[in-house]
Amino acid sequence: MRELAYYNGEIGLPDEMRVPFNDRVHWFGDGVYDATCCANRVVFLLDEHMDRFFKSAEMLEISLGASKRELAELIRSLSGKVDSPDQFVYWQATRGGAATRAHDFQGAGGSNLWAMIRPAKLIDVYEKIALITVPDTRYLHCDIKTLNLLPNVMASEKAKRAGCAEAVMHRDGRVTENAHSNVSILKDGVLRTAPADNLILAGVARAHLIGRCRELGVPVDETPFTVREMMEADEVITSSASTFCLSAKLIDGQPVGGRAPELLRRIQDAVMAEFRELTGAGAGAGAEAPIAGAGAGAGAPVAGAAAAEAEAADPAGKAAMAAAVPAAANG
Repeated sequence: MRELAYYNGEIGLPDEMRVPFNDRVHWFGDGVYDATCCANRVVFLLDEHMDRFFKSAEMLEISLGASKRELAELIRSLSGKVDSPDQFVYWQATRGGAATRAHDFQGAGGSNLWAMIRPAKLIDVYEKIALITVPDTRYLHCDIKTLNLLPNVMASEKAKRAGCAEAVMHRDGRVTENAHSNVSILKDGVLRTAPADNLILAGVARAHLIGRCRELGVPVDETPFTVREMMEADEVITSSASTFCLSAKLIDGQPVGGRAPELLRRIQDAVMAEFRELTGAGAGAGAEAPIAGAGAGAGAPVAGAAAAEAEAADPAGKAAMAAAVPAAANG
């Protein structure tokens, strides 16, 4: 199959699948999800994504009716039915249906399991992207990977209309995370990333970024940082299950980063080396890309209006994002 959809044991094409009208997801977004990429027919870090999926379901009191091992085996089996060895892999569980619409879930039936798998190419992690900032208007349970994503949707749409790849969310100046990825900064040789509290989703990719930094001897500081500190950082990094370790060149139209290209490249190389080791994938896009110099250039601060205009010519790194795996929401 070129692409696949799954619903409670039924398999078909996404456009052909039918689901019950009274599934609570239609009324309340009542469910949880997770997603990752697949390369060389290996679903990347599936066990860790499954751990987070089950944790989210437990926090919302959704009984999944299967073990982690059983569900992981199902996802791998479904992945194997898709023609392409490189895929975007998504699954969700909704609380189930009820005879009538009601906010409480006393009458809900058993949970419903959905999955969607389609071919997708990985992006070039060495390309630079542009970001915007937006107020974080979400609720206080951002650590649950819920299907309620309207603030993220609106932030993503605002970023796209601005020609940018992502939206950095902040609460009263404190940077939390992006609309569908985590955000970290490099400053004075230290990786700073927001703490894994209730204001962010603890990304699997974020955890592996931290791990690779520690292997390289790069100190990690898991404390909040501000929008101003982000704008003044040596590098700004976004991470998710489908983007791994992208760096920003512009935020709100202002040049950022570009001050620690060698360290950034070491970290990106380490992240991609782990990916290739775990999946057996080839060198991948951008593996031979040169490191940007510390002066004006890709991702570096640009001096003068003319240089700033040149840097803004491709603000979203469209070439990098055109064939990207769909955003996995803070993977």
